[in-house]
Order: sequence, then C-alpha cells, then structure tokens
Amino acid sequence: MNLLKTVAMATGLSAVAVSGAMATDLRIQTHYGPETVSGKLVAQYEKDVETMSGGSINIEMFYSSSVVKSVETFDAAATGILDCDMTGGAYQTGKNPAFQFVGDIMGGYDTPYQQLSWLYLGGGLEAAQQLYNAYDMQLIGWWVVGQESLSSSKPIRNAEDFKNWKFRSPPGMETKIFEKLGASPIVMDFTEVFTALETGIIDGADASNLANNVGLGLYDLVEHATYPGFHSMPSDHLACNKAVWDAMPENERAIMETAMAKLALMYAITVEQSNIEAAAMLKAKGVHLYNWSDEDRQAFKKAARDTWPEFATTPEAKALVDSHMAYLKSIGVVQE
Repeated sequence: MNLLKTVAMATGLSAVAVSGAMATDLRIQTHYGPETVSGKLVAQYEKDVETMSGGSINIEMFYSSSVVKSVETFDAAATGILDCDMTGGAYQTGKNPAFQFVGDIMGGYDTPYQQLSWLYLGGGLEAAQQLYNAYDMQLIGWWVVGQESLSSSKPIRNAEDFKNWKFRSPPGMETKIFEKLGASPIVMDFTEVFTALETGIIDGADASNLANNVGLGLYDLVEHATYPGFHSMPSDHLACNKAVWDAMPENERAIMETAMAKLALMYAITVEQSNIEAAAMLKAKGVHLYNWSDEDRQAFKKAARDTWPEFATTPEAKALVDSHMAYLKSIGVVQE
C-alpha cells in the first residue's frame, strides 16, 4: 500500500480523495485454480469491477492460494498482507464457531437461492457483519456454489458406505457430522486433495461441486461420486480488510457489492449447467454417480442439524443458528 493510501486510511479519506488520479489497488486471494469453473468466474468478477469502476479499482488476483494457505487468507487480509479474502468463512471456525454458520450451513438450505435469500432478505448480512467486523474484516457478499459432490475411490451409495471411509474434509462441523456416520475425516488444505487421492492417503474427498472436481482432475484418479449433491453447500465469501474498505469511496464500495450480487447469480446458474454437462461426460467415461434416496438424505440432514448445537457455543454462533432456523421454518424447509 503506497503512502497516499496509507494517509487516506489514517484520515478516513479515500485514496481518490487524496489524489484524483489515485487508483484503489486490491490484492485478493482465492483458493480456486484459474482453470476451474469457479476460477473463471472469479476472473469475470475482477473484470466487472475494473470495468464498472472505469479503472479506479485495480485487482491483483492470486489463485490456488498462492500467497498463503487457504485457511490463512482471512488473517492475511486482516493484517494487510492481502487486502481481501475470497475463500470462505468455514475456514475460520477456530476463531469462533459462528463462522461455521456463515461458511457451510450443513443440513440447512436445499438451493443456493434459499441460502442467498437468508443473507439478503432474512437479516443474515447484518448478523454476519457483526461477526466479521469483530475481526477487523468487512463481509462484502457471498457466492453460493450449490450442493457439492463427494468424490471417492470406493462406492458411496448411502450412509452405510461411510463406515471407515477416509476422506478429505474442510475444518469445522463437517468432521463431527461424518464421524457420527462412521467416516474418518482428515482435515487438509483444498490444494492438497489431488495429491492425497493420488497417493492413497485418503479414499475420497469433499472438495467442490462436480464440475470443479472435474477441473481439479479428481475423476482421473477415482470413479465414484455423489450427484446431485446433498451434504454441503458452502458460501464462498468476499471479505476485505475493514480499514481498506472504509477508506474506499462509496461508489467503489457499491461497485464491489453489485459485482458480488452478479457473481452470486452467475455462479449458481453456471455451476448448475456445468454440473449437468459434467455428469453426462462422467457417465460416458464410466464414473459411477450416486443419487441418494430421500430417506438417506434426510438421515444426513438430521445428523447435521443435531450437530448444530454442539457448535453454537458462543453468543455469535447461537444467534446465527437461531436466525437460520427461524428463516428455514419461515420458507418451509424445516417443519415445525
């Protein structure tokens, strides 16, 4: 960050207010690779922001967690190594379990549209913002992938197949849920999945949606997957250093937020279409895709929701759980 921008942040003025020619330079890290569906949409977000701002916002995007590990991105942004974090809140559950309920609300919503509606219409953004601000970060928005697919070297036809199944899991609540179902979750970085599958350290992985898993090359190694997915629908976030965000002009902040809303819509519809195409390709290739029965899906959801109270151990986490449950009931996903 240059001297003018530092002065601007210290005085509460934007860089543009200090110098009309001064651009806002943002260093953002994502855990997605540029070749994945998600990575390509990240590149489009960068282009949209720079175009709408007329060049006053310049983004330097770091893909595949190339600066710091995925789980360290949030702290790197909060401390100024980066400016913004484009990974997900679930990586931060070690700070406060409340991040689980803005990162991956397992066993909650069925579609990305329901989950986004909680954020924008159900009071979720205001509730989540308090959490982020407590760590000197500002939540700009979400992009919700839709239900993810599990990938495996062994059949995963139902919950019984989870017994003694070693798989890559993100940190947080997921490990507890799958342990209850008999699986052996191993927490590792997103970028380590391919090598861990290739070397047999794990039997399977919770990595991403079906199309992204294809982009990661997972089905060059394994030939089993759940599809349509049901177990996890993470909310990838854009969260920025609050001092950097507050120093930006109002119009630039609006551009960032508007571009995130577009990204959220494009992400949901693009991944849905990409998953359909990926499923057809994988079936032709001989990969086995398992569509779990409603009974088995409900068994997983019950295990997940029964685990929510175990993570609602702080006032912030309990408030978010109560907010989600109230909204899930109001839209009929959870019956009274």
